[in-house]
Amino acid sequence: MQEVVLRTRGLTKRFGDLVAVDNLDLEVRRGEVLGFLGPNGSGKSTTVGMILGLIRPTAGSVDRMGIPLQRIGAIIEGPAFYPFLSGRDNLRALALAVNGMGERDIEQVLNLVGLGSSAHRKYQTYSLGMKQRLGIASTLLCDPELVILDEPTNGLDPAGQQEIRALIPRLAEEGRSVLLASHLLHEVEQICDRVAILRRGKLLAEGLISELTQQQAYLEIGVSDLATARELLSGLEGVGGVTIEEGFLHVDADASSGSLITKTLAEAGIYVSSLSQKHNSLEDVFLELTAESSAVQ
Repeated sequence: MQEVVLRTRGLTKRFGDLVAVDNLDLEVRRGEVLGFLGPNGSGKSTTVGMILGLIRPTAGSVDRMGIPLQRIGAIIEGPAFYPFLSGRDNLRALALAVNGMGERDIEQVLNLVGLGSSAHRKYQTYSLGMKQRLGIASTLLCDPELVILDEPTNGLDPAGQQEIRALIPRLAEEGRSVLLASHLLHEVEQICDRVAILRRGKLLAEGLISELTQQQAYLEIGVSDLATARELLSGLEGVGGVTIEEGFLHVDADASSGSLITKTLAEAGIYVSSLSQKHNSLEDVFLELTAESSAVQ
């Protein structure tokens, strides 16, 4: 088990009658990228504000496990820099303001984010992807143990998004922990180890992406008679729901049920052309969880 560097217990924030964060238990572990997911208004930004000490909780606690706030780097909104200064000089100015890194370390940070060769250029000449990378570089000036990034690829073109996706795992490889708040599920699936999913301030699920998606496994079956096959399999032992999607049966069952399914169809004279186990994407899991939560509330 990886070392926990941040833990919240019962974290709650109310704004009048609005419960923005509701009894949140969350852990961030050393050297991981944790995707912090939720639709707009789910409480992600309020949670980040409480972690950083910018918002006072109504109840519950934030335990930074001995990490001082000065060792947490964060971008909450788009980074702002002096347009007529170079990337390097912008970092120098920030380092002086926060009593951060020296000259040699600044050069290492610039190289880490891929700006070493363009650090001399004025900030106003940077592409959006370069600006975001400089923003991430600014979070590293305090040599942070925890880095919090809020929608770091927002507004970027595909090339800029790819630059940031390649950079974030490198931060974790250095032993830093990254809390990535995002609503771009395909992006999170590519770069995160674990995810925590919120809706209306409540934690719906937390765990490894592989575990969450495998919990939503199904069998995709190609058959000669879709309608009859669906009717036969509905209610069969070990089988949940059966739907027809894009010319295939989607059967809520694990691979161990495959032999019973094929036998049942064969006895009815239905030819099975293909059978494979599939896993839903993180997006599928997210939509199912948030839709159920919405229906309950």
